[in-house]
Amino acid sequence: MMQKVEICGVDTSGLPRLTAKENEELMKKLKTGDKAAREKFIIGNMRLVLSLVKRFWAKNANADDVFQAGCVGLIKAIDNFDLSVGVKFSTYAVPMIIGEIKRYLRDGNSLRVSRSIRDTAYRVLKVREAIESRDEEATLEKIAEEMQVAVSEVVYALDAISDPVSLYDPVYNKAGDTLLLMDQLCDEKNNDEVWTEHVALGEAMERLGEREKRILFLRYYEGKTQTEISEEVGISQAQVSRLEKNALNNIRLNIS
Repeated sequence: MMQKVEICGVDTSGLPRLTAKENEELMKKLKTGDKAAREKFIIGNMRLVLSLVKRFWAKNANADDVFQAGCVGLIKAIDNFDLSVGVKFSTYAVPMIIGEIKRYLRDGNSLRVSRSIRDTAYRVLKVREAIESRDEEATLEKIAEEMQVAVSEVVYALDAISDPVSLYDPVYNKAGDTLLLMDQLCDEKNNDEVWTEHVALGEAMERLGEREKRILFLRYYEGKTQTEISEEVGISQAQVSRLEKNALNNIRLNIS
C-alpha cells in the first residue's frame, strides 16, 4: 500500500518540511483567520500524517482513503489546538490523527452480527421499554428474568448491536475546550511501581545494540513476524530469532 509516491493526488516526495519556528508562526497566523497560513500549515504537516499512515499498512486498506482519514484528524487537531497549552502541535495532533485512521479502518471492517443475535437484541430493547413504562428500573437481571434467558445472553446481545467508540471521540466541547473520552478514564495499573519498572526497562533497552533494538521495535511495536523482519534487516530468520531471544534475556537480567 505504502509504495505509492502519489496519494490523493499529492506528490508525497515533494511535501515541504517546516521548522518548529515556522510551524509556530503559521499556527499563530491561522488562529487569527489567515487562510493562506492555514493552507500552508496543513500542507507542511502532511508528512506527519504520512508517517502515521505507514503504521496501518494493510493489504485490504486503500492508501488514499487512509491518508484522507489522517488528514481529517490533522485538520481536527488544528481546529482544536490551544496555543496556551504549551505543548508541541505534533504531540497534540498524533493521537487525533491516529484516532481518525483507526475509526476509518474500524468502520470499514465492521463485524457482521448474526440475525439470531439481532433478534434477541431487539427483544431485549422491547422488554426494557416495557419495564421502564411501568416506572421500574430495567436492570439486566429483570430483563433476563422476563425473557427467561441468562443475563449473559442479554449482555452479549446488547454489546453486539452497540456501536464501538474511539478513545479520541470528544465527549464535551465548550469554547474550544475539548474533553476526550480517554480523559475520563483512569489506569489503575499506572502507579509508582509500574513507573519505576518502565524506567528500568528503558535503561535496559539503552544497553542493547542498535540491531537488537530495531528487531524488538519491529517485532513488538510494529507486530511483524520474524520472517518479515529477516527480509527487512537482511539476515536469516534463525539469526533474528537468536538476536531477539538474547535481547529479551539481557533485558530480564538488567531489570531483575
